[in-house]
Amino acid sequence: MVAPKTFCRSAMWTQSSVFYLAIVATVSYLSASSAATDVQIRLVNPLESESTRCSGRVEIYHNNSWGMVCDYGWGINDAEVVCSQLDCGPAVNATQQLFFGQETGQIWLTDVSCSGTESSLTECKHRGFGTHSCGHYWDAGVICSGVPIRLAGSGSTQCSGRVEYYYKKRWGTVCDNGWDINDAEVVCRQLDCGPALKATRSAQFGEGTGDILLDNVACSGSESSLTECQHRGFGTHNCGHHQDAGVICSGIRLAGSQSPSSGRVEIYHKNSWGTVCDDGWDINDAQVVCRQLVYGTALAAPKEAHFGEGSGPIWFDDVACLGNERSITQCQLGDLRSSCRHHKDAGVICSGVAIRLAGSGSTQCSGRVEIAYNKTWGTVCDHNWDINDAEVVCRELNCGTALNATRSAHFGEGTGEIWLDDVSCSGSERSLTECQHREFGRHSCTHSKDAGVICSGVPVRLSGSTLCSGRVEIFYNNTWGTVCHDNWDINDAEVVCRELGCGTAQSAAASARFGEGSGSIWLDDVSCSGSERSLTECQHRGFGTHDCTHSKDAGVVCSVIFPKPRIFMNPANKVKWRSDLNITCSISPQSQQHLQGEFTLKQISGSFSQTKPSTTNSATFKILNVDFDKDGLYQCEYSHDSSISTSDSANLSVIVSLEWPRISVMSPNGGVVKVPEGAEIIKGYSFNFTCTTSVHYPGAVFFLIFSRSNMKYNMTSVNNSAYLSFPVADFEHDADYSCVYEITLPSRKITAQEARWIRAFVIYSRTPFLRYVFLPLILLLENIALHFYYKVSKKQKPAKKENAETDVSRAEEVHAEEEAAEEIE
Repeated sequence: MVAPKTFCRSAMWTQSSVFYLAIVATVSYLSASSAATDVQIRLVNPLESESTRCSGRVEIYHNNSWGMVCDYGWGINDAEVVCSQLDCGPAVNATQQLFFGQETGQIWLTDVSCSGTESSLTECKHRGFGTHSCGHYWDAGVICSGVPIRLAGSGSTQCSGRVEYYYKKRWGTVCDNGWDINDAEVVCRQLDCGPALKATRSAQFGEGTGDILLDNVACSGSESSLTECQHRGFGTHNCGHHQDAGVICSGIRLAGSQSPSSGRVEIYHKNSWGTVCDDGWDINDAQVVCRQLVYGTALAAPKEAHFGEGSGPIWFDDVACLGNERSITQCQLGDLRSSCRHHKDAGVICSGVAIRLAGSGSTQCSGRVEIAYNKTWGTVCDHNWDINDAEVVCRELNCGTALNATRSAHFGEGTGEIWLDDVSCSGSERSLTECQHREFGRHSCTHSKDAGVICSGVPVRLSGSTLCSGRVEIFYNNTWGTVCHDNWDINDAEVVCRELGCGTAQSAAASARFGEGSGSIWLDDVSCSGSERSLTECQHRGFGTHDCTHSKDAGVVCSVIFPKPRIFMNPANKVKWRSDLNITCSISPQSQQHLQGEFTLKQISGSFSQTKPSTTNSATFKILNVDFDKDGLYQCEYSHDSSISTSDSANLSVIVSLEWPRISVMSPNGGVVKVPEGAEIIKGYSFNFTCTTSVHYPGAVFFLIFSRSNMKYNMTSVNNSAYLSFPVADFEHDADYSCVYEITLPSRKITAQEARWIRAFVIYSRTPFLRYVFLPLILLLENIALHFYYKVSKKQKPAKKENAETDVSRAEEVHAEEEAAEEIE
């Protein structure tokens, strides 16, 4: 059996003043005598560097010395085995005749003949070590592709796609069992594609064909090759191609800094890494780089080779990002100027931590706060968590202002790490990690205390006569600013009206129709298709870049007077029975218009309805001691001056852990006797079963379960107990019994566990005395009578035996006398 490969790389070595790079792989194979022998193989390439480590003259270590291979019969199948043995991908060429220079010393192999699937060159046929008729003019060599891994599939790129590995002359896929970011990190490093962004599963890039070579891959993330990671063995798997694994690599990296989240920006392009010129380089460009690398928000965009000068090509100049792109390659990229040199290399300083909202009932702008630290997502503990902390999160996510800082795992409990505890923000920080906290990973929490936020969700507002018409203002960099009307049209207005929940656009106002704003002008030359979710997703010149004054402030007129209200529940969507609930209705919370309207909270499937006036465009309804009748769908209505706007519905589930009921049986006229096996019921007597709980559940219905029938029998309920009576016991009632209870809500039914079963025996006896006193006495007397009977019988047996013997003797005498008389005659 071939042992697993191990690898080591030698340093540059010297021979006759010529530098050689030697790549050595150690393998084990079984010899003809079945003895395991260690054989080393290397490629020697004069005057070359690490970039060509997978091409060179083939040398084998045998009998304590290195020697060459003669090129007699040397072909691509032989080269294939060498390349595979060195983990260098497919063979490109099998070189002959001094292609990599002439050497002296031993020639170990000749007439090598491989099929291409062997694990080691010495497994191939050959004439034997040292047996040859060659000179060094015929030294054999190989040129390998260099990387035994590739990315393929639908939508794949140079640095993203389905992972395929090359093994024994064939490409095969990798199963996604256990596939994670550490495995992806190794693949991205092996392909020189920068840090891994995602480990994809379930054939995200389409299903491959042919072999599935690897399964249950488990990398630490530091390996140099995927085959150095633990796995089940080549070709051993329990997968289909619908589980093909993939990766998304960044194709971008930061260099020249000890911090992984800051450095010189380098991009992988045309198969090599290069830098970016700092002409036009700003915070928007840095924001895209930080987001692409999952390093949080951009804190600075340093220029002039702040992190040292790079080398190689300078790929891009005049980069112009809006700040919302997912990749720097989606930004406008200018042609390289001749004046750009590496002294103008651009860099970034990122916060180092990405942030997202997740959990049950979460939306783009509300959910459990999670941050990515060291490429691993984790939660935030709610110790001291308040509205200032939530404000920073909402701003960092471009989700408007904070409405609520939720606690106690409002959006469900997370898993994995808890990265932050005792967070204390002033509210003005650009990133949550700028706030004071205990240090990453230090906490005294469980996931039951995961913190969350509810943000307004819309970083745009209207300042005008109504909530759905006015001057458009954008929230950016912690301040509100206007939009210039250059190229402003109905498509741009359509996006704003949809974003605010104000219906469709009626007109796109220009020339400060709703009055001139003040402060910053954030956007200019906005160009929307009309289908974008947010105005900031449309093309524009970049935040703060304009040639306008406030006399050109843009506005909109939407089809409705009021935007659709929003409804938030705390706890979110689920509440424990008899606990308290807050439901908040809000309307355009970031608008400057505060109208004297009313909010009404209505239960769609029930009778609950409450109305509150509001001067702040929001109202909170507190429902105490929530009962089952509050389960169902709710809506918020906002009314003002005879106009009404209604929110989407939100579902509330009342949850409860129902108590296990208890069952008992009794008879009002003494017809039931408890026995260890259950209860005995005398035939003809009345009896009843009672089912009880210690807690009264309103609306609960109890049922008796009878083992002789599949039916459930309704029991008469009184508060927290119920009973069912049987007037006359008969043998058909001899069975096992249990009880259960159910609570029927408008949208669902809750059923408790069955009570412990009780066995009922129906018997003939009229009183307990007959069975437990009189009958045992009769049995005792019977035993005594039998005892005397057998004793008397035993005494009579000897007498009978004597009589029988006498009778036999007398008969013999008579018979003898008769015979004697006959003789005389």
